[in-house]
Amino acid sequence: MTRLTEMEDAALSPNPYMTRANWTSLDGEWEFAHDDAGAGLANGWDKGDTAFDQRITVPYPPESVASGVNAKGFHPVIWYRRVFEVPALKEGERLVIHFGAVDYYASVWVNGRLVAKHEGGHTPFSADITDVLGTGAQTVVVRAEDPCSDVRIPRGKQDWQEKPHDIWYDRTSGIWQPVWLTVVPKLHITDLAFVTDIANARVRCEVRLSAMPERPVPLTVKLGGDEVLAEVTVMVDDSEAEFDIAVPALRHGMTRGRLMWSPDKPTLIDAELTLAGAVPDRLSSYLGLRTVGIGHGHFLLNDRPKFLRLVLGQNYWPDTHLATKPGELREEVEHIKALGFNGVRVHQKVEDPRFLYWCDRLGVMVWEEMPSGYAFSASLVERASREWAEVIRRDKGHPCIIAWVPLNESWGVQDISERADQLHFADALYHLTKALDPSRPAISNDGWELGDTDILSLHDYAPDGEELGARYGDGEGLAELIKGYGAAGRRILLKGEKADGRPLMLTEFGGVSFTPETGVEWHGYATVSDGAALEAKLEGMFEAIAASQHLMGYCYTQLTDTLQETNGLLLADRTPKIAVDKLRRMITLPSAAHPQERVAAEREYAKARSKGIEAARGEARED
Repeated sequence: MTRLTEMEDAALSPNPYMTRANWTSLDGEWEFAHDDAGAGLANGWDKGDTAFDQRITVPYPPESVASGVNAKGFHPVIWYRRVFEVPALKEGERLVIHFGAVDYYASVWVNGRLVAKHEGGHTPFSADITDVLGTGAQTVVVRAEDPCSDVRIPRGKQDWQEKPHDIWYDRTSGIWQPVWLTVVPKLHITDLAFVTDIANARVRCEVRLSAMPERPVPLTVKLGGDEVLAEVTVMVDDSEAEFDIAVPALRHGMTRGRLMWSPDKPTLIDAELTLAGAVPDRLSSYLGLRTVGIGHGHFLLNDRPKFLRLVLGQNYWPDTHLATKPGELREEVEHIKALGFNGVRVHQKVEDPRFLYWCDRLGVMVWEEMPSGYAFSASLVERASREWAEVIRRDKGHPCIIAWVPLNESWGVQDISERADQLHFADALYHLTKALDPSRPAISNDGWELGDTDILSLHDYAPDGEELGARYGDGEGLAELIKGYGAAGRRILLKGEKADGRPLMLTEFGGVSFTPETGVEWHGYATVSDGAALEAKLEGMFEAIAASQHLMGYCYTQLTDTLQETNGLLLADRTPKIAVDKLRRMITLPSAAHPQERVAAEREYAKARSKGIEAARGEARED
């Protein structure tokens, strides 16, 4: 259904969910300077007339090789400068500068005028710079402050120590997602999300505008490309609007399946929006028609039980860190699909919107997770809550996202089982998430010590399949485990003692590494000597999970080796450690908890066998 052709990340808009025709990339070479003494403001670097002594390739962080700087030590304040040309502007048009993500505090000046300030290292911000433009070349200056050792900010896997240790990695400071310019009308759409209601054959459209309209403005939304599924025009008289769009084709229960999004058939529907102001604003988007939820102990996709086969994605690259080169985002999604997983839990990172686009496009479900801080405080509560709300605001329209994870393993709320304030914070994040997006499940604290939550998600790094089978194969024993303490010695539930119809999932397990050489720093949970031993170990683990009548999904740790954390299925350069077809066979084993999977597997086997017989008959006739 979708209009978009196969294209590399480099040709995509930095935000493919909201694409306008007239945009210009500002990625590439910028001037750069460290400001370890914090003297840049006093010395007038913000005025734009100071030439910095280094060069950096944006959007790669200065700690990375790809940036050209490769300075991995503590540098809490950094500066960027670039000269750019203004795209042609017609009467009534404005120029907006966008930053995908700048870690952590950002200040932006254009031609010496402050145009934006933003706090939060993982979410976007923008500024209308039209009124500060001069003639000829323009100068943009960015100051980024990343307090390297402050553990009260959402850091994720970025190390607060100078060198990476244990499961933490080199930092990603400053600009690490694209910078671009967009030509827009003065009144234009700034936020968009589609929320589907399949049972009632409709889609809710949520938009925000750049300002309050002076008078009601027509907004037209067209769904579908060659086949138009719906087209409506509404009058918008506020800076925010929500309205329902009827999709009659969804009322036909026998044919609606062709329109539905799923990992097996990731159908996307084109969306065109036109805001008919003095200068019309035209925006291209898309949506996936699907529902997610929980019921009777199952995770539900399109109102049917779906077994989740997730892999933990650190989404970190050796030479670019959290940033990526063109093509890598799509390739990462293709690796996940090729291995047989139907989803990914992006761990302690809010990923580039282009990654979510490829998950939408290629059919990979996503658990989206907020990067953690590590010391509970009022400032952590404020920072994490504010940034998490921005994350949901940016991404809630993506059909690939099926669950929200605001906290992981009690990071930042390490005393949650003893302190009421920390439990209140975890529960508040859960309810904040549900208030902003009630259409998806939310997990308050993935792994253990769960308060309010839609899914019982457990982490268990048992060393082999036998132990996993003993723990998750016996219903009575599992019920006792849920009431008490899990494999990590942490309580599972902080409220109640029963699953109460919520699905149970093993959302971290595995973590198998090759035995490291003496003296090499590494992190893993179990070791094997070679590829054959790895295959045998993994086979036992995946078979134990598939045999469980109680597990409704899993997440294997992890997709790739990442620095000293060498427990990936793939090496850091994305080379498989054992044959992909062998991994895929284990990963796609039908689940005993989902009888329909076994029926489908038998059906597919019968089809394949029938095709083989027909091919053999054809060869015999030719002979």
